[in-house]
Amino acid sequence: MNLEDIIKDTNTYYCLECGKCTSVCPVARYDKCFSPRMIIENALLGFEDELVLDRELFSCLTCYMCQSECPSDVDFPVFVREARSLAQGKGQHGICAHSGQLQSLARLMTSPNLKQKRLEWLSQEHRVSEKSDVLFWVGCAPYFEPIFEDIGFSALGITKASLKILNSLGIEPKLLPNERCCGHDALWTGDVDTFKKLAEYNAAQIKEAGVKKIVFACPEGYRTFKLDYPDYVDLDCEVQHISELLAEKIAENSHLSGKLMEIKKKVTYQDPCRLGRHLGVYDAPRKILEAIPGIELVEMKHSGLEAICCGTSAFTNCDSYSNALRAERLSEAVETGAELLITACPKCQTHFRCAQVDKGEEHRPTPKIEVIDLINLVADAIGEGGKSSKKK
Repeated sequence: MNLEDIIKDTNTYYCLECGKCTSVCPVARYDKCFSPRMIIENALLGFEDELVLDRELFSCLTCYMCQSECPSDVDFPVFVREARSLAQGKGQHGICAHSGQLQSLARLMTSPNLKQKRLEWLSQEHRVSEKSDVLFWVGCAPYFEPIFEDIGFSALGITKASLKILNSLGIEPKLLPNERCCGHDALWTGDVDTFKKLAEYNAAQIKEAGVKKIVFACPEGYRTFKLDYPDYVDLDCEVQHISELLAEKIAENSHLSGKLMEIKKKVTYQDPCRLGRHLGVYDAPRKILEAIPGIELVEMKHSGLEAICCGTSAFTNCDSYSNALRAERLSEAVETGAELLITACPKCQTHFRCAQVDKGEEHRPTPKIEVIDLINLVADAIGEGGKSSKKK
């Protein structure tokens, strides 16, 4: 794909140069060199090298705040994603966070002969079944554990809580012992070749498993399977975020509602970009919070469609501007008077926790608030009654 094709496919020719995209862009508020409007203008003027060789291209959060305000429906995030594929071809990759470990892992997982030990954490307290037609997508959680251990974040904690909740709903899901990274970060940083290999491998695994539904606790995996995989592979099954499944069960007066214990906490909720603006899932997490006895939900100044991104996309170009954005969002959370900041995305939690550890060179004072995943909160509300020693 060339620049002209990208412009056509993303409605870029219809840009009115009104600047609304830049006016609402969270990055542009802090980085005065970054402007979605100027990036589009350079593309329309044919300045391809100036566009793709500028590392600012990788600073875009692809949060869809701009597109939600665009009067011409220019799909700027997808424009950026496709432009990054051109940049990759010219040797520009942006600056990888965490020493590029996560990008390297994704590429390693394209090896057809790779053997993983990704289910060693599974214990007798979780019921899973090889015969189930519901697959729970574990994703990169096992690999997040050692990388984010120093900030007190456990992605597998979310995975285990998800299984506890599914078991409470009478679901004994299937787990794939050799699934690979979904490819989200590879796709959004322009590494389409890696993404295709991962998508093809995962699609083959899922087809062989014969499942009818895939449940996700990660919005990025959910978005990738729901919106991106269909362009590359065939998946003949339903995909759903666990918050949607839970909300459905609560609405059906499921027995789960009666099992939820009281948790007397004032909380506020962070809408993840992928779950919110990318997929339009805003109500389900809130309905779940409302169903937990004792929970008082208070909204931040910017919520729902206007929610501020946690500050980094695809673990690239994480800088002082990203940290400033996180500090702003944490300030909004603290100003609500909430005791807990609830999110529904593992990456949101890593970024907010990292900001509060304050390892950046600028040592910016950062508001402190406990951050946990919605799924962990629900699992806590289920209590010991949700456990079982049966395993198939």
